[in-house]
Amino acid sequence: MHIDEAIRSRRAVKGYDTAHSLSREEKDELLRLALLAPTAFNLQHVRLVEVSDPELRQRLRAVAWDQAQVTDAAMLVVVCARLDAWEKDAARVWAEAPQPVQDFMAGAIDTYYRDKPRVQRDETMRSCGLVAQTLMLAARGRGLDSCPMDGFDFDAVADLIRLPENHVIGLMVAVGKQAIEPKPRIGKLAFDEAVIRDRF
Repeated sequence: MHIDEAIRSRRAVKGYDTAHSLSREEKDELLRLALLAPTAFNLQHVRLVEVSDPELRQRLRAVAWDQAQVTDAAMLVVVCARLDAWEKDAARVWAEAPQPVQDFMAGAIDTYYRDKPRVQRDETMRSCGLVAQTLMLAARGRGLDSCPMDGFDFDAVADLIRLPENHVIGLMVAVGKQAIEPKPRIGKLAFDEAVIRDRF
């Protein structure tokens, strides 16, 4: 599927064909594509928790407003990120760059993040969104459907997936084959209202 068509046809699908499954290899390929998304300063701080255990999926559904896609979709991914990657991983992810670049990036990253908890959290959320959108478009390109989700108890999900303290959850993404047609697009704002040229 052409990328334009994937973007136009991607919808938040709520009802999934429970008979449709994805192999481990198919899931891993989608996850590999998702991880090609850009992340802040190339920190690659996003962590994808692919939940296959049916019992765990059922428990996640119970803390996600009983939304059917949590258990019924072929694949469920909790998109998380490490808050401290800026401090722990910067040298590692820039190790293959020329030394002057490494030195510059180390200083720039430290200046940008140190003692700025809001920046640290905001950057993880932006990166989670980029990775999640890439996952959804990769899925759509293969004729699959998806649903981004933030309708759940974040603390309960964190407990269920044993989220480390230095991580945060951005959202969940369900992927599979739709069993019901999504509702038509409604309420789209006019292009000229959503797009501003130069300044508000």
